[in-house]
Amino acid sequence: MFQTYSHANLEGLDLIPSEAIAFHKIPFFHCRVPAGFPSPAEDYHENTLNLNDLVVDHPASTFFVRVDGNSMLDAGIYNGDVVVVDRALEPGVDAVVVAAIDGQFTIKRISQSKGCLLLLPANKEHVPIEITEDMDFCVWGVVTYVIHKL
Repeated sequence: MFQTYSHANLEGLDLIPSEAIAFHKIPFFHCRVPAGFPSPAEDYHENTLNLNDLVVDHPASTFFVRVDGNSMLDAGIYNGDVVVVDRALEPGVDAVVVAAIDGQFTIKRISQSKGCLLLLPANKEHVPIEITEDMDFCVWGVVTYVIHKL
């Protein structure tokens, strides 16, 4: 359904292959922490957690990409965030994707309306993009996680 881009076509996209990042194992507390009514915390941790194990399902096809812009604010994706992009996943309707349109990359949600393919922003200040046949369009990968500082 969509074209794919090779790594050679990635000028202007700030990405880091997941395989290039060595995560340290961090203590992982097995107990859940309520976000509502507080409860006593347990004094132990059960094991460790490697962030690669948590956010990367397909290491050879997963990349970290820094976000530049505010078109996805209402989806919880902010300027300067890092998104995890998995190129092994098939993009479906409602997926948030990194797409290329006429050589420019963007992060948007895929939608269909009346037989038209749309890329939807998650910010009222931005307008949807209707994909037409005269556009050079491809989905580069599916966004699976967002990493941002609180």
